[in-house]
Amino acid sequence: MKTLFMGTTDFAVACLDAMIKAGYAVSAVCTKADRPKNRGMKMAFSPVKEYALKAGIPILQPESLKTEETLSALRAVGADLFVVVAYGKLLPPAVLEMPRLGCINVHGSLLPKYRGAAPIQWAVLNGEKKTGVSVMYLAEGMDSGDVIDTLALDIGEGESFGSVYERMKLLGGEGLVRTLPRFENGKPPATPQAEAEVTYAPPILKEHTLIDWTWDAGKVSSRICGLDPKPGARGVIGSTEFKLFSPVRTDSRTELPPGSVVARRKDGLEIACGGGETLLIRELQAPGGKRMRAADYLRGHQLA
Repeated sequence: MKTLFMGTTDFAVACLDAMIKAGYAVSAVCTKADRPKNRGMKMAFSPVKEYALKAGIPILQPESLKTEETLSALRAVGADLFVVVAYGKLLPPAVLEMPRLGCINVHGSLLPKYRGAAPIQWAVLNGEKKTGVSVMYLAEGMDSGDVIDTLALDIGEGESFGSVYERMKLLGGEGLVRTLPRFENGKPPATPQAEAEVTYAPPILKEHTLIDWTWDAGKVSSRICGLDPKPGARGVIGSTEFKLFSPVRTDSRTELPPGSVVARRKDGLEIACGGGETLLIRELQAPGGKRMRAADYLRGHQLA
C-alpha cells in the first residue's frame, strides 16, 4: 500500500514519524510552501519538510491544490491512500477522489465535538475532562467525514494546553498506526458523525484571551490553562495587565470584588473571582517581561 502524507506542523510530524517507525513506506510528503519568518525574513521550512529532508522522502510544496500542475504531481506519486494531518488547507474534490482508498485525517478531538482549527485548545479552554483523537475519512465539509476510529485521553486538573498537546501528538500517531492495517484489504467501514452533536473550535483570537474576573474560579482557571503557553491569558491585577499561568483553585471564600488581590502568598497571588471564589496565580508575565513565579515578581514590584 503506497501512501502520500500531507501535513505541516509538529503534530503532523509525530504522526509521520509513527508511520515510518511502524514500517509504512511513505512515497512522498506534501506540505505548505516555505514562508519568510521573523525580522530577518529568512525562508522557513515547515516541521514536516524538515523531517522529510532528514528521512530522504520526496517533497511536494504546491501553492494551490487546484492547478493541473499540482494534480498531475499528486497523481504521479501513485499513492493508494492519502494521510492528511494538520496540513492547513482544505482538499478540493479532485484531490479527495484521487487515491483508490480515499483520504484519511487525524483530528485532535472526539468528533463530532470540536470540529475546526483549534480543537485541543478549546477542549482545555472549556474545562473538558476528556478529549482524544479521531481518525476519519476526509469529506468536502470541514472535519465532517465518517469516523474510522477514536482514542480518548483524560485532561488533568489544571493541565495546560501545552501539556495536553504534547500527549495528543503521540496519541495521534498511535491512532494512525492502529488504523492503517485496516486498509490492507480495502476501505474499512466507518461511522457517520451525529450532526446534532457537532461543536466547533475556531482559531484563537485576541478577544478570547482576556480574563473576566466575574467568572467563577473554574472558568478562569480553564481559560488560563487553555492559553498556556501561547498566546497566554490576559488579566488585569491592580492597574497592570499581566499574562497569567499556572492557576490553582482554592477552598477559600472572599467578599472582595472580583479581580481584587485577596492575599500575597509565598506560592503566588490569590485573586477574587465571581461568586466569592478565589484562584491562586502561581506564575505571571508583566508587560515587556519574562514569565516568572508570581512570588518572585512580588519581591521586586508593587501592585498599583
